Amino acid sequence: MGNEYLIAALAYVIVSVGLMFYLQMKSSKLKSRVEALTLLVKESDRQREAVKRELNELRSGTIGMGRKLLEIEKKLHAQSELIEETSQQDPQAKLYSRAVKMIALGADIEELMRECELPKAEVELLLCLHKK
Repeated sequence: MGNEYLIAALAYVIVSVGLMFYLQMKSSKLKSRVEALTLLVKESDRQREAVKRELNELRSGTIGMGRKLLEIEKKLHAQSELIEETSQQDPQAKLYSRAVKMIALGADIEELMRECELPKAEVELLLCLHKK
């Protein structure tokens, strides 16, 4: 009966050692996977930060472009107002503007000369420039 206990104890020790090696092997594989996942997470964080920086740069650029666009829009509006003022102040420009409108409506040379008080050569030039 003493041998049976000895054999059972030996079997228990062998199975325990085998189980311990198996568990160490599994633990080692799990550690490798954890390390690989940790590296992936770190790389993902690095890429996320790079994308975040690029997004901030794009946002800053967009804001800057928006400001420049507003500035250009203001200048354009000021130029339009200046052109309008100038055209209203210059009586000769009014005549030419009126002549161009009349040409668009289909007026002939005689009508333009009479209504706008322009010489025939200027009326012919305007007709050449603005007729379709």
